[in-house]
Amino acid sequence: MSSSSRSPIRVGLIGYGLAGSLFHAPLLAAEPAFSLVAIATQRAAEVARDWPGVRAVSPDALLADPSIELVIVASPNDTHATLAERALQAGKHVVVDKPFTLDTAEALRLDALARERGLCLSVFHSRRWDGDFLTVRQLLDEGRLGRLFSFESHYDRFRPQVKARWKEDDVPGGGTLWDLGAHLVDQALQLFGLPDSLVADLGQQRTGARTTDWFHLVLRYGELRVILHSGSVVHEPWPRFVLHGERDAWHKSGLDPQEEQLKAGLRPGAAGWGAESPERHGTLSQGGRVPTLPGRYEEFYRQLAQAIAGEGPVPVTALSAARVIQVLEAAVRSATEGRRVSLEPLPEGR
Repeated sequence: MSSSSRSPIRVGLIGYGLAGSLFHAPLLAAEPAFSLVAIATQRAAEVARDWPGVRAVSPDALLADPSIELVIVASPNDTHATLAERALQAGKHVVVDKPFTLDTAEALRLDALARERGLCLSVFHSRRWDGDFLTVRQLLDEGRLGRLFSFESHYDRFRPQVKARWKEDDVPGGGTLWDLGAHLVDQALQLFGLPDSLVADLGQQRTGARTTDWFHLVLRYGELRVILHSGSVVHEPWPRFVLHGERDAWHKSGLDPQEEQLKAGLRPGAAGWGAESPERHGTLSQGGRVPTLPGRYEEFYRQLAQAIAGEGPVPVTALSAARVIQVLEAAVRSATEGRRVSLEPLPEGR
């Protein structure tokens, strides 16, 4: 049965923090192939306010509901693997928010379990559909920069105060490397594949910082150097992307607008969705402005619906997400041991 003719896929969402409330629930609502029926959270009043008719339940009740076909894990990072495994064991298709897991071997085990059970398993690396990243891909695919020598990607913020939340605690999966770094690493791997080696420097700069709030990674690909960086006390952010090639260079400032649009209540399909104002378009050193392609986070769930219907691959494979974890683990090892770490390809699933 095609995705357009079958009944909506019944979805249970675990977690109603930033990821669940701002990204997953609104994007699901914009895709008619899905029907959000339950959210596992203690924020029942917020669920009733935002999604009348959607039940607020416990994770156990959600996973035990035989009518739920797809489970989305948007809980704290150190619970991702356990909840994803339980959902797969219960016969559900699964989406895990990034980072997929906190251990590469665990990621590969979940991938094998999903394939063994014939279930879709995907990871929400939504920034593959940032407009600026799509523009980078187009520039490289068209060869407009020529042979590339350096690629720099920043995700900087001005957040000088440490907040009382798990993302800023010294807990497994806490800190900006596992949060923002997962985005930057995934984008780099999508463009260039697994690096030969990397060097990483991780820091805790803010007063009262309990975990990483600054990182600098250098990924080596032969002559190409890929720099991934984030700081938490950056008054004037560096350009989001800076690329230098033999033929030309390109730089661009500002973050993709889709997150702010979702905060403002805008949804996919609305006028201006994913579009960036012309003054924020990137610039070629010799070729002038390059219009930023529109971002399209909605592609993730559109492609997932097709995959569940057997009409295409999942939008983000578990193996590609496992490679992100491999790089993040190598970065921690590099910073801890003060050395360059080599990387080997992960085994492909059979």
